[in-house]
Amino acid sequence: MKKKKKALNAPSEFSKDYTVSKALAKGDIFTKLSFLIMGLGNIVRKQFIKGLLFLAVEIGFIYFMVTYGISNISMLPSLGGREAGYVLDPTGQFMTYVEGDDSKLVLLYGVVSIVICIAFFLFWRETVKSAYMAQVLRKKGKHVNNFFEDIKDLFNSNLHKLLLALPITGVVAFTILPLIYMISMAFTNYTKIGGHLQLFNWVGLDNFFDVVSLKGDIGKQFWAVAGWTIVWAILATFLNYILGMLLAIIINRKGTRLKGMWRFLFILSIAIPQFVSLLIIRTMLGPNGPVNNAILSEPVPFFTNATYARITVIVVNLWVGIPYTMLQVTGILQNIPADLYEAARVDGANAITTFFKITLPYMLFVTGPYLVSTFTGNVNNFNVIYLLTGGDPRPVGSTAGKTDLLVTWLFKLTINEQRYNVGAVIGIMTFIVLSIVSIITYRNTNAYKDEEGFQ
Repeated sequence: MKKKKKALNAPSEFSKDYTVSKALAKGDIFTKLSFLIMGLGNIVRKQFIKGLLFLAVEIGFIYFMVTYGISNISMLPSLGGREAGYVLDPTGQFMTYVEGDDSKLVLLYGVVSIVICIAFFLFWRETVKSAYMAQVLRKKGKHVNNFFEDIKDLFNSNLHKLLLALPITGVVAFTILPLIYMISMAFTNYTKIGGHLQLFNWVGLDNFFDVVSLKGDIGKQFWAVAGWTIVWAILATFLNYILGMLLAIIINRKGTRLKGMWRFLFILSIAIPQFVSLLIIRTMLGPNGPVNNAILSEPVPFFTNATYARITVIVVNLWVGIPYTMLQVTGILQNIPADLYEAARVDGANAITTFFKITLPYMLFVTGPYLVSTFTGNVNNFNVIYLLTGGDPRPVGSTAGKTDLLVTWLFKLTINEQRYNVGAVIGIMTFIVLSIVSIITYRNTNAYKDEEGFQ
């Protein structure tokens, strides 16, 4: 039984020794023919079911490429050019309606075909390595798994492949593929402006130049929105962090009574769905809301004045975000060694010195990655802005409001204005900048550079 178990695990134990280059250099005639006829090497080594499955996949891929794939990929450079309309039939007597090309579908089918080709190439590599593995094991007199033993091995040494197969397929189909498709939109003139809804073409980097340029309306709006987005992200992140930390310290100190009640009161705002809270606040602070009508003697333009609107969203975000920070910090505070505070008091340190020398460094060490992720989340904080102000106030003739973030402006450009190409450009640029800033910031935190520092 032990010998059989070892034989079943033999392929996974030696899989790193089987590569396509070795198969090409040292493979026999059947292994090398497997480069063209997938599964042949497995069939010769009596792995009939596995070999036939490999061959069936190859036949299916060839059929797809002949019927659809080659045509889909060949149309990518032009994105189609035939317009819909009526043309004379061959007899010249009747008008016949001819459906034109749809560039959206041409681009989608082309991208899908390319992804399928990449997936097939990766699968082909595995089939070649499988054929070479069967050859080497047979030559060494070792056991070569049959199909059912391979299936059994999926629940043993290759369990990771079985568990990851479905998630990876889902990520490719529902994340990577849509991302590639939308990124491709940034290099086209796909927009409602100019009537490019059915047919559009590649325009290279023109959209990127339009967005970063200060000469056009889009460029001016982009830099204005980007500037406010950075200001918003910094204030929303660090005000929430500092005030949430102070609140947690006040509640957690020994002299505070009814700690549980105070925590419950602040956590209660988390239990209420955020969109409900934001819509209620929007109604209360509106021009005809109870705050302006019943409480204040003179109406305050909470949402109609740019300065007031920006202050309003920052303050409301504090009310929404501080409880989350308080929860994060409370757990950390309770884990700071009490000996550090005792030693500080013995040395004569006051509360302020203790905070800056012990509490704050410990907090920053533990919550450094959290701050990076919070900053990224605030850059893309769609809910607070869109549900509270809708990006308003918006100047006449502008697509972006004074409180719009890049993410809410992107939403308006795509849903309301149907300027999909510009929206894709903004999405790409936001992703690139956030990725670079997040990586650089995280790599410079003590949590990354001194992982063992507080252990």
